[in-house]
Amino acid sequence: MKVISIINLKGGVAKTISAANMAHILSTVHKKRVLLVDNDKQGNISKMFGLHDYAADSISEVLTVRGVNLDKIIKPTQFPNLDVMPANMSLISANHKVALDMIRPKQTRFRAAFKSIADKYDYCIIDNAPDINMSTANALVASDDVIIPIKIDRFAFDGLAELKERIDEIRWEHNPGLKVRGCLITIYQKNESNKQREEWLRGQNIFPVFNTKIRRTEKVNESTFEGDAQSPILAYSPRCGAAQDYLAFVEEYLRIKAEERNDKNEL
Repeated sequence: MKVISIINLKGGVAKTISAANMAHILSTVHKKRVLLVDNDKQGNISKMFGLHDYAADSISEVLTVRGVNLDKIIKPTQFPNLDVMPANMSLISANHKVALDMIRPKQTRFRAAFKSIADKYDYCIIDNAPDINMSTANALVASDDVIIPIKIDRFAFDGLAELKERIDEIRWEHNPGLKVRGCLITIYQKNESNKQREEWLRGQNIFPVFNTKIRRTEKVNESTFEGDAQSPILAYSPRCGAAQDYLAFVEEYLRIKAEERNDKNEL
């Protein structure tokens, strides 16, 4: 099971939308078995798939309960091959409990727990809060890849240096194989201001940048109000620009992974 963390310390960058749509496309288009993990106290992934529930066990128990049974937490969605590990506001107290725990290791709990389901899924995609706390640290320790959604605006690059520092720290202390696959430009509008900031982003040496950009479209906003549960954009409006862009992005990600495997095989 390959684990991907979707993270940015800045909010409003389509982080949750990107995590949900990547998971949906991998499961429905590429027929992969996917677990989508909600690692944000707001629980927006859980709400998107109609699985938000304060009374049910959630990712908080993965942090706080030794030997937790993930099968009792993970819920199926309406889409084949796609399951969700939900979250709610109890994640606030769970983070606090982990920070105060002086007995058990703090940052390796997700990695240890995920071993029990590693053979059930091809991909695990973690939607992280715009924060560095114990749960996001656990996510990075458990991950193989990091993807950073970025909206091109005047504050687009706030927190990138801090995020790089934290990722480097996690890599050094706990997870030497952790790779930043790239920044994904989201909510893109074709104008001179966006073009200049995109050029800067592609020219910086902090993180790589995916070639694919996700165009801004009202269909994405509409999809978040579709019925009781929200809809991934490919299910709601498959012909819109953002749906086609997310399809291209997943193809690009899989191509990068395939090229990497081929390079290793040739060595």
